Amino acid sequence: MTGPRSDVLQGTLEMMVLKLLTREPSHGWGLSFRLREISRDVFDVNQGSLYPALQRLLRRGLVRSEWRASENNRRARFYEITPAGHRALEAAVVDWRRSSDAVNLVLRLA
Repeated sequence: MTGPRSDVLQGTLEMMVLKLLTREPSHGWGLSFRLREISRDVFDVNQGSLYPALQRLLRRGLVRSEWRASENNRRARFYEITPAGHRALEAAVVDWRRSSDAVNLVLRLA
């Protein structure tokens, strides 16, 4: 591990899940693993956070799901981003960049 793990900032988990789903449909465990891998072990999202986020995305029509066989031949619910999810992701990224730029401005204060 490269450093201490961080909590996912409120509101960013759904954005990151949508981004991961732009690559390919995935099941929850795969999303959690990929997020931890890409973040170099900084974000280790537990099921108690991930699955409620996926349910919120489903309710809002930003992802759809279907049951399929996973890589190890087990039945798993796979999630896929929808066109509405792509639009929501684009808007979330714009907001994220604006906010993170503002935080960086504050942190640069001498």
